[in-house]
Amino acid sequence: MPGNIEDYALIGDCETAALVGYDGSMDWLCWPYFDSDACFAALLGDDSHGHWQISPSLPPTTTTRRYRGDSLILETRFETESGTVTLIDFMPPRGKASDVVRMVRGDAGTVEMRMHLVLRFGFGVNIPWVKRGEQEGELLAICGPDMAVLRSPILTHGEAMTTVAEFSVSEGETIPFVMSYGPSHLPVPKVVNPFDALRDTEAFWADWAGRCTYDGDHRDLVMRSLITLKALIFQPSGGIVAAPTTSLPEQLGGSRNWDYRFCWLRDATFTLFALMNNGYSSEASAWHDWLMRAAAGAPAEMQIMYSIYGHRRLLEWQADWLPGYQGAQPVRIGNAAHGQLQLDVYGELIDAFHQWRMGGLELDGDTWSMERAVLEHLAEVWNQPDSGIWERRGAGKHYVFSKVMCWVAFDRGIKSAEKFGLEAPLDKWRALRDEIHRDVCAKGFDAKQNSFVEHYGADVLDASLLLLPAVGFLAPDDPRISGTIAAIETHLMHRGFVMRHDPRETPEQPLPIEGAFLACSLWLADAYVLAGRIDDAKELFDRVVGVANDVGLLAEEYDPDAGRQTGNFPQALTHIAVVVTADNLSTAMAECGKKPAVQRSQ
Repeated sequence: MPGNIEDYALIGDCETAALVGYDGSMDWLCWPYFDSDACFAALLGDDSHGHWQISPSLPPTTTTRRYRGDSLILETRFETESGTVTLIDFMPPRGKASDVVRMVRGDAGTVEMRMHLVLRFGFGVNIPWVKRGEQEGELLAICGPDMAVLRSPILTHGEAMTTVAEFSVSEGETIPFVMSYGPSHLPVPKVVNPFDALRDTEAFWADWAGRCTYDGDHRDLVMRSLITLKALIFQPSGGIVAAPTTSLPEQLGGSRNWDYRFCWLRDATFTLFALMNNGYSSEASAWHDWLMRAAAGAPAEMQIMYSIYGHRRLLEWQADWLPGYQGAQPVRIGNAAHGQLQLDVYGELIDAFHQWRMGGLELDGDTWSMERAVLEHLAEVWNQPDSGIWERRGAGKHYVFSKVMCWVAFDRGIKSAEKFGLEAPLDKWRALRDEIHRDVCAKGFDAKQNSFVEHYGADVLDASLLLLPAVGFLAPDDPRISGTIAAIETHLMHRGFVMRHDPRETPEQPLPIEGAFLACSLWLADAYVLAGRIDDAKELFDRVVGVANDVGLLAEEYDPDAGRQTGNFPQALTHIAVVVTADNLSTAMAECGKKPAVQRSQ
């Protein structure tokens, strides 16, 4: 059985990522890219579906771990009765090949160790042909288009279609294992010196972390969130995956299991805030370039998500040979939601471009032309039903947040044209902006509850309504916003966290259909900051970051009843929200009670 979701730590090379458990087992790795097939898929099944474990032969008495400084170099320390060792795991920044380096360092005494490698390409189903390489200590595993090469001074041997080794490590010794990926039709990847790679990787992360400009409270948490975000950026294209995993369940044992190894347009503005406000303008510019390429084409064909390179077809299928994370089925590969109409993404896209201009970043000369085309299309479709921010499967509805983000699209288009002297049909856009605002206030507000609702005619709420004051749709002190926050506190709060869906929607369900959505909990903290409720915001922020694991990582959701993280892990949107809320709180605290400027640029 795989460990708890929160028991994993992340390593990566900015093109893919691996998850390593407390026990030294690497249970998830898609190679060579985030959206490639997994060669270690034990996370969604068991050891037979692929994993790589290096650990003491006998159970350790104590296990602790940390990241080395502000880096993605993981150090797991095993204390045993005979001595202490540290397992150092990292992936060097990508060269021509992708490499995983694992080094066992003897810290005290002598410890008997065991290495167990189970390579299974194709999401745990394809067993490679393994043979000795031409170099001493070299092992080649080949399966169809894939090749992995393991190099180590330790002698390995085959055992039941797996590779194992037993060895001992004494104080002062360091024993390396390096595994590299390459296409099977090309020459074997070059040898990597693990000690040089460790120095280079540490220098890479030290240089990157040194660019951070954040100097407020919770700097360690913010820095770890930014490093995690950097790890989820696909370096060649600039796209940011929502998470490096698929099908980790939103409810333990449930079926709400989705593939998040893709790039969502919706995350654009939040990502910009996190990057631009903390010194990472080059990553922000790369994200802009990815957005321009991915969204290029007819606006009517714009999707809510794309692949890391911008591919549009993300066909969804089920890997029925995998039993799922701790029995949660099905295991889904691909994401059928890519074909949905979700009107809010138009607002996020136009808002992102407006934030770029306000932040002083130079935009491509074609950006404004594309924005105008998007807005012309949105003028024709804004009043259609859609699938909403939560990607509901089934008949479309008139979701309030979708309409609000249509308002945002025209509002930011108008503001960009006015502030930067861009040519636009301003009278038409102003009329549409005002019409959408009236429509939402008339049809999306329930006077009986004194709150906005999830969609027109609904009795229930959803957590996206917390963003209405942040995007400037209504002032934070508007009674309708205050009423909405109060209603969310009453109906969507569960044990101090915010659920994204209203439990009243499924009264027959004795428990929530999923965990509390961590980003939504932080959106409430942001709403508190805007309302001047700084103490409430700080308390909620501390509660959310308090469920991070021992190395500062957070999943998509949290089950407060079970005390478990749930959903795909680590989740970019959650870590982005940590950075944004920390920025907002830091600003509010520094201004000593003055009204904080949390809202997006207006």
